[in-house]
Amino acid sequence: MSLTQDAMSACSQKRSGEFLKISAQFKLGALVTESSHPVTANLSEVAKQDIAGALKLLFDVDDDMVRKYREFVKSGRAVEIKETVVRSLKSGGRIFFTGCGATGRLSILLDSVWRDFWSSLNETNWQHRTFSVMAGGDYALIKSVEGFEDFTAFGGKQLRDLGVRAGDVIFAITEGGETSFVIGTAWEGVDAGAKVYFVYNNPDEILCRDVERSREVIKDPRIEKINLTTGLMAITGSTRMQATSIQLCVMLTILEMAARELILDCGVTPPLLKAVTRHRTPKDVPAEFLAALEELHASLKSPELLAQLAKLVALEESVYRAGCKNNYFADRFGIDVLTDTTERSPTFCTPPFRKFDDATATESWAFLFLPQDETPEAWRHLLKREPRCVEWNENEVRELLAGRTGFPQPAEAAGCKDRRDRDIAPYQLPKISRAELMRFKIGLDGLKYRPPGPGDGAVAIVSELEKESLLSTDGFYRVQLEAARKAGAKTGLIYFGRENWTRGSASLPKSAGLSCGSAIGDCVSVFIPVPETSFLLDGVTRVVVKLVMNALSTCTMVRLGRVMGNTMIWVVPSNLKLIDRATRYIARLTGLTYEAANQLLFEVIEYVEPRMKSDQAYPPVVGMAVLRARHGLTNEKAEKQLAK
Repeated sequence: MSLTQDAMSACSQKRSGEFLKISAQFKLGALVTESSHPVTANLSEVAKQDIAGALKLLFDVDDDMVRKYREFVKSGRAVEIKETVVRSLKSGGRIFFTGCGATGRLSILLDSVWRDFWSSLNETNWQHRTFSVMAGGDYALIKSVEGFEDFTAFGGKQLRDLGVRAGDVIFAITEGGETSFVIGTAWEGVDAGAKVYFVYNNPDEILCRDVERSREVIKDPRIEKINLTTGLMAITGSTRMQATSIQLCVMLTILEMAARELILDCGVTPPLLKAVTRHRTPKDVPAEFLAALEELHASLKSPELLAQLAKLVALEESVYRAGCKNNYFADRFGIDVLTDTTERSPTFCTPPFRKFDDATATESWAFLFLPQDETPEAWRHLLKREPRCVEWNENEVRELLAGRTGFPQPAEAAGCKDRRDRDIAPYQLPKISRAELMRFKIGLDGLKYRPPGPGDGAVAIVSELEKESLLSTDGFYRVQLEAARKAGAKTGLIYFGRENWTRGSASLPKSAGLSCGSAIGDCVSVFIPVPETSFLLDGVTRVVVKLVMNALSTCTMVRLGRVMGNTMIWVVPSNLKLIDRATRYIARLTGLTYEAANQLLFEVIEYVEPRMKSDQAYPPVVGMAVLRARHGLTNEKAEKQLAK
């Protein structure tokens, strides 16, 4: 087809040419996680008419996750993996969780959950034996670090900086099984003599056929594979959903089993010991986890609960449509909420979290506040440790990428013998230090920079263990929700608990003494029932928090037009995998060849990039490219057309 377009600048033409040279390494359209799920094929149309119906479709796709977890339980593998973990810990070893994007945030969550439990017992030995390694460091927990995950060398260095050694255990967790950074951590673990598990979510045969870096890992006998393929994602390519959910279930199961065995070596209190001995051995944990998972998943589909959740979607949608902002308030589930809100930016092109003193950046749609007075204290509370950020200097980055300038050919064509020589360079490390992290003021000291006002939203995410913070007149949640209501903001509450457990009950339990009328006015409140378990790490609750937050945020973005069918047309092409995804979407929607679609993509990226780099609002690059191709528009005219 003919295509009227602006003359490509030399820069955008070069960048497209460089990507196309190595695109074979990142053409991931054949992966199962990149395919469209038939259950949600018409999600955007359903959501326009029936929010509760759209939410149910999202929870229906989670059936695949429950099914895969059932298969994992039946395999019995959890026992042998747990034994490896316990053996390492008892011998002085450490446990590392590595990941990028959604799995990087998962890694930080796992580390936080483990540390929080042992800290509650003042058991410092086990408390400090887990480590998270996220691409871009802890800074990436709150804001994606563009392009960092494309380098295996970066993964190796981040792990090496923590002193990985023989006797340690590495869980290298990647949603799709192809991420360069995570693969780099796997190889670094092997080189150090550690035990390495590769955790991923795509069929071996497809990865081995299409992705050489994945094939090398899968075929290496020194690396043990944990394949958790659930199938297609609810939103095409959005592995933050089912792929990461099954990984969360499996990893929490393994950690729960390890904790139960280790705690018997400690001087535990009688009540805690009683909770542990409800089961004869840790091997019974997977079956109990499965039963609870099946129960809670069924409850999420109840009409009454779906109707209440739909009201929360409508609340948040109305806030954003009015050009207003939403503040989340959380404590126990702070890291869970932060994970979901951060992931909205690269998935749906929403403004990322804004630093308190950045006057040029667009105001964030959503933000999180914790109950600590000062931000440094809030970050320590969230992570259950001191923040660890990437503080490399230019020389270190240059040494890591020495000899890897430009975009190299695939390994076979270039005669590359070292698997680490397939990275893409050059790379300019952004500002992701601890000092930069502290500019995201998530403590109460940040509220003055983002006070609630008329039309804004304020939503509390509460555990039943935090009930007093909701009921007490000076409690964190009550104070913040009442202040927001008085300022004219809309309020919401999600309460996760076990009291008055009845399947599908969406009203707050009377036995908890919770009354929205007296405490927070006319708020939209939802009670999420959580099954009673004996788990030390409360893993089932963390899973249901993730499922609910994912569904709410996704459905809200679908209602706002950020998804077509089940395709995220507002995807941000911030790394090589996402550049490929955006290119495929443009080609599919326009009929252009892959090469022509990619050239057009880079032209549009060049047009919006100044705004992308400065965290200002900008139009969707896929949407702009499609309009340009279909109607022969310039970038400027395509943007104006989208704004109508």
